[in-house]
Amino acid sequence: MKSSEQMQSLSRRHFLGAAGAVVTAATVMGAGAEENADLPAGQAAESNFLCGWASASITPDMPVQLAGQFAERVSQKVLDPCMANVLAIEGRTPDGTVEQAVLVSCDVVHIPKEVVDGVRERIARDLPEVDAQKIVLAATHTHTGPTMMSGVYKEADPGVMGPEAYREFLMERVAEVITQAWNARRPAGMSRAVGHAAVGFNRIMVYADGSMVMYGKTDKENWRGPLAGQDHGMELLFTWDVHKKLTGMVINIACPSQVVEGQLYVSPDFWGPVREELRKRFSPELGVLAVVSAAGDQSPRDLVRRGRNEPDMRSEPGMREMAKRIVNGVLYAMETAQTDVVWSPTLIHQAGPLELPARKVTDEEAEEARGEEAKLTASGEITPGSGNAALLRRARGVLERYESQGDAPTYIMDLHVLRLGDVALATNPFELYLDYGLQIKARSRAEQTFLIQLANDRGAYLPTQEALSGGAYSSRVADNKVGPEGGAALVETTLTAINAMWPA
Repeated sequence: MKSSEQMQSLSRRHFLGAAGAVVTAATVMGAGAEENADLPAGQAAESNFLCGWASASITPDMPVQLAGQFAERVSQKVLDPCMANVLAIEGRTPDGTVEQAVLVSCDVVHIPKEVVDGVRERIARDLPEVDAQKIVLAATHTHTGPTMMSGVYKEADPGVMGPEAYREFLMERVAEVITQAWNARRPAGMSRAVGHAAVGFNRIMVYADGSMVMYGKTDKENWRGPLAGQDHGMELLFTWDVHKKLTGMVINIACPSQVVEGQLYVSPDFWGPVREELRKRFSPELGVLAVVSAAGDQSPRDLVRRGRNEPDMRSEPGMREMAKRIVNGVLYAMETAQTDVVWSPTLIHQAGPLELPARKVTDEEAEEARGEEAKLTASGEITPGSGNAALLRRARGVLERYESQGDAPTYIMDLHVLRLGDVALATNPFELYLDYGLQIKARSRAEQTFLIQLANDRGAYLPTQEALSGGAYSSRVADNKVGPEGGAALVETTLTAINAMWPA
């Protein structure tokens, strides 16, 4: 039996080795490419860098079961449609070598692996020129979008779309919009910038006795501060046509879109008004790809000021306030971005499986789950779709893991690392605690690093070691598939892959 440390090392070598040929071949594409940043429009038309944008509604024309809460909610209206937004990228070399990436952002709470597989199967069948393994599907984590998780709530009522039907609906729509984006590819340039917007705040509060509470009260004498910090930086990437007209942007912030998370309507949350305002200012066809950075312990609520001097951050005015902050940050950053367009940026895309050590259920945690199960079932039948039904499902899930985990359980994730000019992009499937993301950004050799969480699977929360002792929601074993040991391995593997694309 290999030790946990040996297994992590072998897993990292497996990922990096499997993708090594891709890195070697694709690196040639960018040799000297960033030197042509000031090509006039006529020469830019000969660029070997192509981009295509497309978007489509992923909102059914009927009520849906909404994701993101323990108790069932059914939509009563559509405030703004949930969307799938796609950026298709292709890089070509004079010798015919081609690299590609398809980035998809969906206004849903997460993307189950079976949905990713279903989309890739459709693309492999209907659009074989696209490498389906180079597709990244990420969630904005809105809590007012349709659910795709079977068994979480009771069976959907007649006339209401449940998770099984929505998965099929989403896979078809996403495959269609990927095809549209790919067919819309045109010679393009890109630029980048860093903006700032105070959107995400740490939501885990720490008290004098060492306990931690999600959304804990901060006006108590024993409150000692948040578990960690926040990241108000916005990573921004812009695409331009050969006439230097803005065609789209990637916005990467460390905060999920969940201001109006408890409402009974369909909404992408603050990304809806963000897209609306940016399209008013630039073009109705503007592509806007919203992706969430490491933000497993973040939310759009400032718990220190406790709602004073700002709108209620569980309401539509609060949602619009957050949208305004994001738009203002984008507009300010664009002052420099539009003058630094690169027409043939390096494109490298490394993708493959990464095996991480899973979080083991301890004997004590299993015993606690048994007690929770006994307490919940003692009072008799539990109403399907209720909060107690969700708690019972969590307890039984822990017990099932305990019985089947073995000595060294693992979790296999789909890791994508890209170089795009001076920019690195790296994915993970988790609600990744902020500190892991900060470690990657700080140690990355890239000039700018985008992190895309909730990508290509539902990896659940990945907490830090410091969070485990406090017992807050998102750090308990029921909330995690992978723990701090796996988080450290993810950081190191991601950094190794990124930094190999920028040799010292």
